[in-house]
Amino acid sequence: MIIDNASLLIAITFSSVALMGALIIGWYNARGEKYLALGAAGIGLIVVSMAILGLRNGAYDFTIQFVPYFLLISGMSFIYAGARQFRNAASTFRSPIITWAVSVVSLSIPLIAGYSGTGTLILNWIAAAYMLLCAWEYWRGRHEAPVALVANTILYVLVSTSFVAAAIMLIIDGRAIIDAPPDNWAEHFNLIMSIVGLTGIGAITLTLHHARAARRHRHEANTDSLTGVLNRRALFTHFPEDEIVPELVVAMFDLDHFKQINDRRGHAAGDKVLQSFAQTLRAETRGADIPARLGGEEFCVVFPGLDREAALVIAERIRAAFAAKAIPTGHDNGIATVSAGLASGGGEETFSSLLSRADAALYKAKRSGRNQVQLAALRLVA
Repeated sequence: MIIDNASLLIAITFSSVALMGALIIGWYNARGEKYLALGAAGIGLIVVSMAILGLRNGAYDFTIQFVPYFLLISGMSFIYAGARQFRNAASTFRSPIITWAVSVVSLSIPLIAGYSGTGTLILNWIAAAYMLLCAWEYWRGRHEAPVALVANTILYVLVSTSFVAAAIMLIIDGRAIIDAPPDNWAEHFNLIMSIVGLTGIGAITLTLHHARAARRHRHEANTDSLTGVLNRRALFTHFPEDEIVPELVVAMFDLDHFKQINDRRGHAAGDKVLQSFAQTLRAETRGADIPARLGGEEFCVVFPGLDREAALVIAERIRAAFAAKAIPTGHDNGIATVSAGLASGGGEETFSSLLSRADAALYKAKRSGRNQVQLAALRLVA
């Protein structure tokens, strides 16, 4: 038994309403994720469009065509804007607005002229193009979650293909003016793919949203909120204190005269100095190195895969780069500097022991005049 168009339109409407509700709930719990709000708005416009077509009661005049077609294009424009926001939250709305304006003009001209068949043909081409634009955005962002985003891309391409099939059937029919909605296999295929596509795309988008939220929460839990480097807990999760680390090299850093900065220039200025030093750490270390803030003005850098001579070069580079910023301390024209102690593992040494030796070398640097890097003595291996 073939399902009639009205039943398929009702099915799309119910599916869309459920998806729109899920997106709104997702956006309500994460207001910064604009792509969820844009997707919900787009689906809402499509729901209204489908409702008008499903409740037309046999009418097929200019209003019954133009209003739902206009809403459908507007809804797809919102969905396209949402796809761009999903891939890059900094993207502007210029491209979606221009695309929407061109689409509306292209659709309006034949419909106003009375060429309902030509207008419907153009609508299908526009819808196919929008679906391909969305597919392209998800394809470009596939590095984030390859399987899910490639699946989303495929669904958009399939929906686009169904609109192309509907357009081809209108071309074959060859009528510039029609007095009823097209009713053929391509229209049924288009409506079915719209149901499958909306459901699948919505499910994948919500899954990706929850995955992003989980990653964000993990990042926030493991990151020092002021400086953006790892916090103490994350460092000791990665390197348990009792773990044996015979081949590891670590450096401990402590900002010199930091209390003077807080006392003379205020805590806000002190926070900026801490942030500046963290920026120096990120700029001067390798991608494999692991910088962390242990608390207050004390930082640590773990250098995996380096010997202590190579690590010493990086530690000296960090010290010199920070001093070169010439950040005033507010006392006797002094500038903010950093002292460091560096230690390399040996024998059955634990991470906690390695940090203690680096810390001892750090305070040797403090006692020796500050703004320098001191090496801890090599640990004797029995």
